[in-house]
Amino acid sequence: MATNQPSFPDAAKFANHVVNDVEQQTGHRLEVKDFDYSKRSQWLRAAVLGANDGLVSTAALMMGVGAVKQDIKVMILTGFAGLVAGACSMAIGEFVSVYSQLDIEVAQMKRDKMRGGVIGEGRELEDEGEKESLPNPVQAAAASALAFSVGAMVPLLAASFIRGYKVRLGVVVAAVSIALVVFGWLGAVLGKAPAVRSMVRVLVGGWLAMALTFGLTKLIGSSGL
Repeated sequence: MATNQPSFPDAAKFANHVVNDVEQQTGHRLEVKDFDYSKRSQWLRAAVLGANDGLVSTAALMMGVGAVKQDIKVMILTGFAGLVAGACSMAIGEFVSVYSQLDIEVAQMKRDKMRGGVIGEGRELEDEGEKESLPNPVQAAAASALAFSVGAMVPLLAASFIRGYKVRLGVVVAAVSIALVVFGWLGAVLGKAPAVRSMVRVLVGGWLAMALTFGLTKLIGSSGL
């Protein structure tokens, strides 16, 4: 069935025509705001860092417990406890931090408003835009907790279905290593940094965290403390 809807180019011309008419009638120039991709990059980079934190801390915790306890249930419960505790800690820390930043920015806006005196129409529109750009503590806390949980799920899922002790540890290390490489690459791309250097740095850091936790826990456990 045929429709009378305009094609995409016609719709664009119609939108431009409407904007021109409004500008002529009101005497004000309408500006179309472009999407701020820098904010998206910051959020994505923070999410990658949060996921990397959940990955490394949970994997190291599981490896540490695995150094003295070969039972799969103990290892999984330890990892799950680390996931919940870490996600809550990340969420609370992010909420407090972003809320403090929000208070500072709101206070600065009030000081600017008092110094500005009478606010015109242009200033009101500017204030509305500033309010929309203010950080959201709840959103930041939720994103941080979710990112941490996603990273922590990697070692948990890798160890959940493997009964053999040595095989389980090897699979956890392999899965975490792959995830570290991926997170390192994403962090490099979003941060405009060299990819290979970033991947190696993240991978070596994750290995050191797991090795130190495993070795120190093994040492303390063998000493009978």
